[in-house]
This record gives sequence, C-alpha cells and structure tokens, in this order.
Amino acid sequence: MSNSTSGLEAIRDVLGTNGYIDTMPELDAYQNEWRGLWKGQCDLVAKPNSVEQVSKVLAICYEHGIPVVPQGGNTGLVGGGVPKSGIVLSTERLNKVREIDPVNFTISCDSGCVLADIQTQAENVDRLFPLSLGAEGSCRIGGNLSTNAGGVQVLRYGNARDLVLGLEAVLPDGRIWDGMRGLRKDNTGYDLKHLFIGAEGTLGIITGAVLKLFPKPRQKETCIVAFRSVENCIALFTRMNAQAGDALTAYEAMNQLSVEMPVKHGQGIRDPFEKPYPWYALMELTSPRDGTDLREALESVLGQAFEDDIVIDGVIAESGAQRDDFWRIREMIPECQAPEGASIKNDVSIPISRVSEFINRAHEAVEKVVPGIRFVSFGHIGDGNFHYNLSQPLGADRAAFLAKWHDITDPINEIVHALNGSFSAEHGIGQLKRNELLRYRSGVEIDLMKSVKAALDPNGIMNPGKIFNS
Repeated sequence: MSNSTSGLEAIRDVLGTNGYIDTMPELDAYQNEWRGLWKGQCDLVAKPNSVEQVSKVLAICYEHGIPVVPQGGNTGLVGGGVPKSGIVLSTERLNKVREIDPVNFTISCDSGCVLADIQTQAENVDRLFPLSLGAEGSCRIGGNLSTNAGGVQVLRYGNARDLVLGLEAVLPDGRIWDGMRGLRKDNTGYDLKHLFIGAEGTLGIITGAVLKLFPKPRQKETCIVAFRSVENCIALFTRMNAQAGDALTAYEAMNQLSVEMPVKHGQGIRDPFEKPYPWYALMELTSPRDGTDLREALESVLGQAFEDDIVIDGVIAESGAQRDDFWRIREMIPECQAPEGASIKNDVSIPISRVSEFINRAHEAVEKVVPGIRFVSFGHIGDGNFHYNLSQPLGADRAAFLAKWHDITDPINEIVHALNGSFSAEHGIGQLKRNELLRYRSGVEIDLMKSVKAALDPNGIMNPGKIFNS
C-alpha cells in the first residue's frame, strides 16, 4: 500500500462513512469550478464535523504528503478552490453558530456557516452583520475570510478583514491555533489572524471566527440615478460622501449595458427608467436612528445635483419591495452576462479620483484588440473597486474570444498599474492571477510571502498551485 493510499485510508477511518466522498459523480461538485472554467481532480472529499477532525485530517496529510485544498461554498472566481490532486477539505459540516453576544456586538461561528445564515442570526438579535455579496446564499464565511471578500457595503463597514476580531485555524501539521477572542484591543504580539485572512487556504484552514456586529439600521433610503458620463457619477459620489458621511453605506456604478442585460434576461426585473442612459448609480443611506433626516439629506443632495446638471434622472425607492427591485438589477449583472456569450472579467481597484481615466483608457485599448467588444462596467465605485467585464461581440465565436483573454487583460492590467491600482481588488489570486502577482508585486513582497508560506507550510501541502505557481 502506497504512502498516499495508507493516508487516505487513515482519513476515512477518522471521518467515518458519512464524513467523506470518494466516488463519482458526487466528486464532481467539489472538483470543478461552478462556471466550468476549471476542472480539477482529487482522490477524496473530506467533510469533517469538528475542529478536532480537521486537525486529525491535516496531521495525516502532513505526514503522508497529501495535498489539501480547503473549500467552502465553491463560489470563488479565480480557481482558488479547484484541486489538482490530493483531497478537498470541505467545511460544509462545520456550520454551527457558537455564540451571539449582542452586548459585545459579536457573533462567533464555525467557518462553514453560510453567509446569509449569519446575517439572519444577527438580525434575530437586532444586530447587523454587514458583509453582503451576490453569492451570500451559498458562500461560507471561511471562504469569505480566506479571500478577504468585499461586497456592496465596504464603503461603510470595510472588507471582510475589517469585520474579524478573533480567529481559529488549523495549521498544516494539524496543530490548532485558538485565537477566538472578541476583543477590540489586544496588543499581545503579532496579530496572527491577518496571516490567514486573504491567504486563500495556503497557510492553514480557518475553522472559526469572531465577527463584528453593528446596530441594525432603522432608516434606509435607496435610490437609482442616471448620468451622461462616469465623471458625473463620481461627482455625485463625492458630494454625497462629503455630506452624508458614514450614512452612505453603498454606492454602486453601472453602465448602460450592465442594466440592460438584467432587464433582458433576469426574471421579473424591470428598468426603473423610461429610456436608457449611459451611466447609473445605485446608492443607499442607512442610520440606526428613527426619523426622516436621511430622506431629507438625500433629496437635498440630489436636488442640487439636478440643478447643476450632474444627475439627469432618478428614482427613490418608496417601499422595501422597490428597494429590492433596484438591488436585484445590480446583483443579477454577472449571471445575466452568461446568455450574451463569453465574458472576460476584471476585478480591479483604482484610486477613486482616477476611475474615469481608467475607464476611458481601458475602453480605447480593448477596442483595438477586439473591435465590437461590449463593455459591462459596474462595481463598488465608492471604494474604487470596479468589475470591468467584457462580453464577446455580437455573433462572435466564444472560443475565439476567450483565446484572446491575455491579449485583452494584459493592457488593462498595465493601465491599472500605471494608475497605482490593483489587478485584484476582492476576488483573490487563485490560479487565474498568479503571473500577474509576480509581474506587479516587488521581489521583496514576493520573498516575504514565500517566507511566510515556508514557515507555516514547509511541506507545501496547503492549496498548492494557488497564489504561487508551485
């Protein structure tokens, strides 16, 4: 019996018959990326139901040299959860909320808890957990933390990293690090949790987290407005941010095609306007106080923007249902690109003051590579994160378009770099962007990252081939 085979048998013994999958077709759901861009292979899917089982499985893998790919909801966008060999360690059975402390404004939970369930648990005690993104009904908090997820409320509450007080992780050799402390001040050496947040499972497996909660909003004002240009979209953001401050929770930009695709392909989605416009913004103001001051502030800023010809049309939601309709447009953009053919997606971050410059330069550069390419530009413009997606020209061949992936993305990344931006704002590196990491980060940064990797994972078993090429 080979060393690997004996290791797999030991894992089966630890987990019991209900704790693993090793036959087809069940394996496929864990081996392959949900959009079909990456297809992987593994010998077994481990589904531990406790931190102790995770520890035992990793200790076996460490001893036998078995690669381990951590996986939450498998909703990633850069191939970070796709295995090439070894095992997938799924956190789906680590799904318990351990404690909710509304006085301390914290919730402690297993890493396999679905994001939407955490939101609901917080709401049940009159609190808010603000991390919110399109996959929240299926993604799991461990994956959100491992990729430092962003979402639509980063503007006010920050990225996933900013929402964590404590963490629990299992190291590659099976040791358990218990950092589940719900403290807002704790200066006791290195802040180890930040090693694992954003590490994409390459340093260990997050098994638990203490997350920040916030006051539940009592007022909520949502509107969608239209502009002639992206410059005007940014101009309104600048005004709204200056006058509303922390009350401005979300500010999402969408170009014309970004709205047209959900209206065309999304079930029950309607265009809030009678005619199309070049650019739109979906914004939301919230407050934990009762009253009407948010509505008054919103109307005041919008009124002046209309007078100054910055905004040319707008609709303020008059009900929760209408608010949901507005947000559904934004949330359905990625899904509604699929019926329009192949799409090349870019998740970039640019200083807000240079977003319009990026869009204008990128449009010109990409049009030269693929005449007739369709721009689906949208994103969290309030924090500089833009999803610069590109759909194939009408009638084009899908495979031929995708074959130009790097011909298209390389000039985009060069523009981003020239503007002091980032080629990966919130999706991570995974397999997709390993070469870009080497190209755009300094040798010192790469050496530091590899030193951390070597210190924590000397045998190289944790998510091999992700972030780095080996």
